[in-house]
Amino acid sequence: MKHFLKSTTFCILLSFILFSCKNDDDSNASSNQIKTYGIFTVINDTTVKMNGEIGNNSKINFDKLISNFPAINRINIQEVPGSMNDQVNLELSKTVHSKNIHTHLENNGLIASGGVDFFLSGTKRTKGTNTKIGVHSWGGEDANGNKVTATDFPVGHEYHLPYIQYYQIVGFTKEDAEAFYYFTINAASFESVHWMTDAEISQYKLLKE
Repeated sequence: MKHFLKSTTFCILLSFILFSCKNDDDSNASSNQIKTYGIFTVINDTTVKMNGEIGNNSKINFDKLISNFPAINRINIQEVPGSMNDQVNLELSKTVHSKNIHTHLENNGLIASGGVDFFLSGTKRTKGTNTKIGVHSWGGEDANGNKVTATDFPVGHEYHLPYIQYYQIVGFTKEDAEAFYYFTINAASFESVHWMTDAEISQYKLLKE
């Protein structure tokens, strides 16, 4: 079975909302010290801004950032429409959670798919006003090259476990982790997106003070 993608190339899917989508491939130097690490930009000693699609180098870039700025305890998210590599995204998110970092979705901010998984890494999770939080199923190919999606597999199947286990790692109970996960894969197909209502955000405990 090939690696499943929950959130690949969401820049294209959400092109009607986003004019461009930065990918976390490179770090750029500013003055004598690096201030930008791919999609992460240091605001001050404790705060980082995040903007763009999570890419293959996202964890490498974040590890470099946190090495240079160990007091970082807050990530302000502008727009994170997905991830190109779910495995990298989950490892990055686990690292953020282990650092006891607060994730905040800014006013008019947007997260979707893998971006939502990243947001949940925060030990404290808050959001501003006029935000968008989008979820959908993952998809991929089987050994014969046939397209498959999450809903092709029964509840409890091993292919569902990486996400459910991740939600538990970042603080969800097993019951809440399963409830949110199965909600996401049934809310919209891999080619679409469901924008969560305020009631759903509350029901599935996405925010945490």
